[in-house]
Amino acid sequence: MIDAAVITASDRSSRGEREDASGPALAALLERIPARCAGVRVAPDSVPALRAAMRHFLRDPGLRLLLTTGGTGVTPRDVTPEATAPLIERPLPGLALAMRWGSYRHTPFALVSRALAGFHGDCLIVNLPGSPRAVEECFTILLPTLRWLFGGTAAPVARAGGDGAGRTRTTRRRERWR
Repeated sequence: MIDAAVITASDRSSRGEREDASGPALAALLERIPARCAGVRVAPDSVPALRAAMRHFLRDPGLRLLLTTGGTGVTPRDVTPEATAPLIERPLPGLALAMRWGSYRHTPFALVSRALAGFHGDCLIVNLPGSPRAVEECFTILLPTLRWLFGGTAAPVARAGGDGAGRTRTTRRRERWR
């Protein structure tokens, strides 16, 4: 089981004007990886505040997954990608693309998501949308990949062409080749 943390980007929730629904919803989904929630934090929609919240969790060398919710749209206050980008050392654009593509089946607004994903050291950072429904939708899209990355059991993998001879499937980050 890995350690994971959740950050909600929301001006209103950070001021106590509205209860945070997405952060706790996302934290509850972590057990499906399986992951232990090391913390949930709400930060205002500002680059310095969001980046400070991310750095707070990234100081923990055992943290392997940092999920954000909110602030991935196109309004001037949607700055989660700007807060995240400098922290990503190894981008994984396929994760954000998968969320956009999978969510597009439910709403055309998925295409305006500016979510990012990538590794900071050994910790994977993923930006998710801000509504509880969209959080569940996107988390479900990512779940097989998260399980594979962090040693859980992923859905069966369809092999692209060939018979797969000489390849051994593992539950580590990379496949081993004979």
